[in-house]
Amino acid sequence: MMLQAAVVSVLLCSVHSFVIPASFDNTDESSGNSIDDDEFSVSTIIEKANRNIGKNVNDPLVMFGDIAVPTGLQNADPCTSRGCLWPKATDGNVYVPFRISPDYSRRERNIITQALRSFANPTCIRFTPQDQQRDFVDIKSLTGCFSFVGRRGRNQTVSLMRRGCVFTGTIQHEMLHALGFDHEQTRSDRDEHVRILLENVEPGTEGNFRRIRTNNLNTPYDYNSVMHYSRFAFSRNGRPTIIPIPDENAVIGRASVMSPIDIQRVNILYRCNDTALTTGPVPVQKDFLL
Repeated sequence: MMLQAAVVSVLLCSVHSFVIPASFDNTDESSGNSIDDDEFSVSTIIEKANRNIGKNVNDPLVMFGDIAVPTGLQNADPCTSRGCLWPKATDGNVYVPFRISPDYSRRERNIITQALRSFANPTCIRFTPQDQQRDFVDIKSLTGCFSFVGRRGRNQTVSLMRRGCVFTGTIQHEMLHALGFDHEQTRSDRDEHVRILLENVEPGTEGNFRRIRTNNLNTPYDYNSVMHYSRFAFSRNGRPTIIPIPDENAVIGRASVMSPIDIQRVNILYRCNDTALTTGPVPVQKDFLL
C-alpha cells in the first residue's frame, strides 16, 4: 500500500498557481526580509548550485528546482506509480543504504555522514553504508543538488555537488526528498498560507511554483521547513516571488536545518512510534551503522 508524505505527490501534479499583483521593494526595513537575509538559506544555496543543471547531456530531467524525474514520468511524481517508502525492519527502524562517491574529500565525506546521522536521534531513519542491498541512495557530485522523490529502486542518485551543495541543511533537504517528501510551498493547501507572485518569477522557472495534490499528514504549514523556498526564490527582478499570508512580514524559507515539523512528518510517515513489526527486513547489525 502506498503511503504519502506531507508533501509527497499522490496523483498527477495539478497546477493551481495564480498571480497576485503587488508592489514590493527588495528590502523591508521593518521585517529584515531582504535578499541578503536569504543568502545562506538552504533554498538559496540549492538555487545557486542548480543554475547549470540540464546543460550536461548526462543530467537527469530535474523539475521543481531540485527533483529528479525518471524518463517517461515527466508529469507525475514517481510515487504515483508505485509505493515509494523505504521498508521498515522488524526492530521498527527504517534502514536506508547509501554509498558515497570517492570523489569527495575526507572533510566533505564527514559533513555528509554527520548530516545522515542527524536523522537517527529524532526519527527511526537509519542511514547505513550499502552492502549488497539492491536498493540504495547513491551520493555523487554531479551538476547541482538534486534527488528523486521516495524510494525509486536500485541505485538512485542524490547529487551533492562538491562546490555548492555539501552543507548539513542541503543534505537533509535532498535526503528528505529521497525519503518521499516534496517542497513545502507545493503542498495542496499552500494558497491559504502563501501567495505566489508569478510576475516576479524568472521566465522559464514558473513550474517550480506548481501546487500539488498532497497528503499533509494533519501537520501545519511550516514556514520554517528546510523544504520551503525562500521569499526571493527564482526572482527575476529582486522582488519577492513568495509572500506569507496573512502576515506578509513573517519569515519564510530561511531554514538551515530540519525543523521540528520536518522531523514530526518523518515520524508520522514512517510510523516511527509504532511497535516493531513481526515481518519485514532483518535489522542491520549495529556495528554496521554510521
